Amino acid sequence: MIRALSFDLDGTLVDTAGEIAQAVNLTLVEFDIAPRPQAEVTGLIGNGLRELMLGLMARILLEQPPLADRVHVDRVLSRVGEQYAACVGLSAQAYPGALQALRDLRAAGIRTACVTNKDGAYTHKLLVATGLHELLDLVIAGDTLAQRKPHGSVLRSAAASLKVGPDALVHVGDSRTDIEAARNAGVAAWAVPYGYNGGEPVELARPDRLFDNLADVAAHVLSLRPELAA
Repeated sequence: MIRALSFDLDGTLVDTAGEIAQAVNLTLVEFDIAPRPQAEVTGLIGNGLRELMLGLMARILLEQPPLADRVHVDRVLSRVGEQYAACVGLSAQAYPGALQALRDLRAAGIRTACVTNKDGAYTHKLLVATGLHELLDLVIAGDTLAQRKPHGSVLRSAAASLKVGPDALVHVGDSRTDIEAARNAGVAAWAVPYGYNGGEPVELARPDRLFDNLADVAAHVLSLRPELAA
């Protein structure tokens, strides 16, 4: 029986691509580097802001080798963190139905968690800004544990904190990282198709189930517990 659900944050619960791209491009402009298309930045979302910026800078330096003589990547990483801290939560929006899905699950006695690779300071600010923080029993951010998704220990830790076995936990995400994290932890791997997965359809990662949206996720879970859905 499903007793708990954990959700990825960016691209699953909340649409954050716009403000992440804004922070990235404000940083690039500071270093006299041309802004990049939002679609390109979006394709790198999934493993935290630092990894995103490292990947983007590696791409930029391959395209423009002379930049390596004047641009220090450590400084770029520091500034993008500062830029994102200033804009996180200002334009991000919970996806339609996300708030109600969490309310319905909790009303039915299902425990809820957010498990993300985003750093904790950004995660907390974003959850508060979107009103999601009050609907979660647990938050595991990218710097909460020694490991990050897709390491199997992350969702195993979530299950332990929620006081359920791995067989009673479902993880819902939008990327191959989420599917692999669930598989590595021995929990069910569900997905939604609208998030950030490097331009690859998430169904190619072969989730156990694919739902159109979070409202459908909640409805399915409640259908398995009709005495609570009534």
